[in-house]
Amino acid sequence: QVQLVESGGGLVQPGGSLRLSCAASGITFSRYAMNWYRQAPGKERELVATITSAGASTFYADFVKGRFTISRDNAKNTVYLQMNGLKSEDTAVYYCYAHRSSVYNYWGQGTQVTVSS
Repeated sequence: QVQLVESGGGLVQPGGSLRLSCAASGITFSRYAMNWYRQAPGKERELVATITSAGASTFYADFVKGRFTISRDNAKNTVYLQMNGLKSEDTAVYYCYAHRSSVYNYWGQGTQVTVSS
């Protein structure tokens, strides 16, 4: 059974930081590109960041460049999202997504991030 379990969300003040984690099980983690998406109320889910299977390459949406960092530890089957300089517009549910092919792709259940004073 495949499981992606996100953690680390919560309430933070503007300008603050959070580190999200996504622990994977049931897949050969090192074969999957890993992604963080987010979905704010009333909005479509959007890609935040991507890291390739070996961690050699990363991609960031323009709205988080310079503030967020994606990383992974294949020995721990875990992907991270370090979020600094948080803004109110970063408030959303953040989802972990493992992608290998059109067949082999999986979503986590999401973790809420709320940026508010």
